[in-house]
Amino acid sequence: MSAHALTDSWTMTRRELARWGRQPVQLAVNLVFPVMLLLMFGYLIGGGRGVTGAYRDYLVPGMLALTMAFGLEGTMLAVTQDLNKGVIDRFRSMPMASGAVLVGRSAADMLQSAMALVVLIGVGAALGWRPGGGPAALLAAVGLLLLFRFAMLWIGIHLALVAGKPEMVQAVQILVWPVGFLSNALAVPGSMPGWLGTVVGWNPMSHTATAVRDLFGVPGTESGHAWAAIVWPLALLAVFFPLAVRRFGRLSR
Repeated sequence: MSAHALTDSWTMTRRELARWGRQPVQLAVNLVFPVMLLLMFGYLIGGGRGVTGAYRDYLVPGMLALTMAFGLEGTMLAVTQDLNKGVIDRFRSMPMASGAVLVGRSAADMLQSAMALVVLIGVGAALGWRPGGGPAALLAAVGLLLLFRFAMLWIGIHLALVAGKPEMVQAVQILVWPVGFLSNALAVPGSMPGWLGTVVGWNPMSHTATAVRDLFGVPGTESGHAWAAIVWPLALLAVFFPLAVRRFGRLSR
């Protein structure tokens, strides 16, 4: 990426960050929602059938992965709103890189996702959860989680461009839900019916959650999933990143 494109992308990133000041409630909801899910599943609904050790140790890494799959609607809405309000047309008339709008939006989303991880890890620690493996393992786990988020983000951007209108985002966003709930984020696949456990085992998010649990030293966690937690997001990016960029280019003409 050229220096000109980097400058344009940073300008678009600052534009997205400026929205946080105008919409602080939305930012707060995005940060608090995963905390509510953690408390709800950990203390109200309960669970842990088939889990080795404390369910909290199993649940927190799963919730970190689940958080990376959800919350895409903010980015999807921003993309469709820019398309429908003519913002893209105004940017197109300026001497700027064509993909800077999408890069800036994705950069802001990744920053918010990193903040959500910090908040959720802090809440988990306040509840008594302690990640094992030391600082290096923690950084590696965060890296895998953000890589998965980056892949999910470009899937969301592509779906938003296909939807085209803000009112369609909610319907399209539902397509992302199976990735989160048909996974091992909240329950052990061995406790599920055989066919469902097989589906869960193939879910890319399950590989990320399992790899993160392994890095955190959660008892009973299978090792060797780190490669899949890297390959799956990269494969998804290889498909959806060019699709999104191509779709955006066609809509911007």
